[in-house]
Amino acid sequence: MDWPRGLDGLCYGGDYNPEQWPEEVWDDDVLLMREAGVNLVTVGVFSWARLEPREGEYDFAWLDTVLGKLHAGGIAVNLATPTASPPPWFTLAHPDALNVRPDGVRQVHGSRDTYDVTAPAYREASRRIAAALAERYAGHPALAMWHVHNEYGSTSFSEHAERAFRTWLEAKYETLDALNTAWWGSFWSQHYGEWDQVLAPRATQYLANPAHELDFKRFTSDAMLDHYKEQRDLLREANPEVPVTTNLVFGQWVPVDPWKWAAEVDLVAFDSYPSAPDERAEQQSAFHADLSRSWAGGGDWLLMEQAAAAVHSKDGAVAKTPGRMARHSMIHISRGSKGAMFFQWRAGRGGAEQWHSALVPHAGKNTRMFREVVEFGNTLPGIAHTTAEPVEADVAILWSPESWWATAAAHLPAPVDYLENAAQIHRVLRERGVVADFASPEGDLSKYATVIAPTTYVLSRAAAENLRWFTAGGGRLVASYLTGAVDEHCQVWLDGYLGGLTDLFGVRVTEHLPQPAGERRALWNFGAAERFCELVELRGAQCVTQYATGDLIEGQPAVTVNPFGEGEAWYVSCKLGDDAWDRLFEELELTGPGGPGLDVVDRGEWRFIVNHTEQEAQVGHVIVPAGSWAVDKRPR
Repeated sequence: MDWPRGLDGLCYGGDYNPEQWPEEVWDDDVLLMREAGVNLVTVGVFSWARLEPREGEYDFAWLDTVLGKLHAGGIAVNLATPTASPPPWFTLAHPDALNVRPDGVRQVHGSRDTYDVTAPAYREASRRIAAALAERYAGHPALAMWHVHNEYGSTSFSEHAERAFRTWLEAKYETLDALNTAWWGSFWSQHYGEWDQVLAPRATQYLANPAHELDFKRFTSDAMLDHYKEQRDLLREANPEVPVTTNLVFGQWVPVDPWKWAAEVDLVAFDSYPSAPDERAEQQSAFHADLSRSWAGGGDWLLMEQAAAAVHSKDGAVAKTPGRMARHSMIHISRGSKGAMFFQWRAGRGGAEQWHSALVPHAGKNTRMFREVVEFGNTLPGIAHTTAEPVEADVAILWSPESWWATAAAHLPAPVDYLENAAQIHRVLRERGVVADFASPEGDLSKYATVIAPTTYVLSRAAAENLRWFTAGGGRLVASYLTGAVDEHCQVWLDGYLGGLTDLFGVRVTEHLPQPAGERRALWNFGAAERFCELVELRGAQCVTQYATGDLIEGQPAVTVNPFGEGEAWYVSCKLGDDAWDRLFEELELTGPGGPGLDVVDRGEWRFIVNHTEQEAQVGHVIVPAGSWAVDKRPR
């Protein structure tokens, strides 16, 4: 039970918000959905104020009508619990359930995500609305899947959060002595004598305790997961045959550990919104898709949201050129998504996202965008059979949410962009035609020939041993600077960092040597290093390339390789530029059938090719026009 009930093939549709429109529009919506090949819509995400206009008083009549019309039109429903946006009556009655910022300011009602998952009143109200929806709609013939909440990620530093945090800490550490040891509490007189002395890591005078901050993010992920599971269990009890999920979203502001969450959802679902308007949008889309597939254990997942007509970047929206919507969708489908969903179905007339693109633009059906939507939607049934086999990948990139969280702290020797380091490796591999999975540092790595660890700053003892066993068993491990700098408590690994794996890598890192911003340090025959370098002492490893320039580091090892058991461990002691990573991957013979501007993904007997270039491309015997895509039998 891991796929929308009653649906075969690929899902196509998106968020549908009928409560924003008069009833006479609803029949037109169903007709247009049928024309576009839509077979699944998400309903009710932000409708709490309409479903429960006053506490304990429900209005389901409009939703009954909508679900009935959709079912009659052959369109399945992914029914949401609306807990991401509490109604005004709730926040007025329970102001303590609004989230508190790190500076101690309590936010006010007027946007989305204004809630505190640790507030008892909010948890109770969430269970109540979920139970009411379950009681009424668990057996509805339109119901294909439950969608709990929306894009979990709203952190609160409230007194409620502090009380829940202390309970979480007591369960984790059991004693204050253990907590003080893990947090290095003797520094700056942070030794706690009572549990009640522990606060949320709000804004403080100078640098915060990194172990305190990291544990609070772990706690917040768990607290949100508990909120999800409470609703999930109510919905499952009402009808165990209907799968339950929530839509994960990407960003530094999201304290969610997807490896842990993936085990609790029936279907991994993800919202992909690239933040750059140029070719980086394609890179980011592939990055998101490979992450989602990997969180799903290599199996099916679902692209729950994307934008149809524009890339909504941080500098404003940029219109997608003809065919780009389909190509972005095919990036995800080729990499494991069982469909392409969007936000939203019909562009809104008002509200904060009235200019967000949609499948049906403000100008209606007689538009370029809707014609593209119809064309693509009616193509999907013909390729559904090609997605049965898993995506093939024998390279994995370690994805460590804890390293991402921890490297955002302000106390590091120099700024570290964990996301960019991981995305850079994925980007260079993709340019070389290589499709990569992602893997947890403590997960099963046995299926991979090569594992790459990009700045895996937080390395637990269990993860360190996992890398040791992977390499000893014949794997090839490639790790970059700051990997294994600290353990799971943000305490430095002594005598050479590297998670205590000096013997594995055959080197000892003796010093971090941050370089001036904007300056590059040349490597012999290997491009250049940027910003962060380390002084490395050989302990059995072979030097692959040296620093050609730079005080203290000229002539010192930059990239090394060490045989270990049946495998080998490579260490990159600096932040490489794209050209240097490409040179290293050439040395490692990592290449695939794709290339610059092409996404080529093999799945069993089928090959997916997405051509993002302005020229015709030939891959094997298949010719793909500029800006188009194809699925064909894979050459054998």
